[in-house]
Amino acid sequence: MNWQQFISLLIVATTAALFLRAKLHRPKFSFARDTHCGCSGRQSARPQPSVTLRKRKGGPSQIIVKMQ
Repeated sequence: MNWQQFISLLIVATTAALFLRAKLHRPKFSFARDTHCGCSGRQSARPQPSVTLRKRKGGPSQIIVKMQ
């Protein structure tokens, strides 16, 4: 085995170890994600518009914007 094969096997083994660690590693606790507290803080003060796109075969396309 020459040095190029050794380096390539080392890179593959390191990548596999990192993927395995990420798969087995428990994610950090996020108060906003894991509980219902903090959900209201993400919403903006102004409601976002709703956009609907409609297209029928052979017909014109329609874009409908509704302010909520």
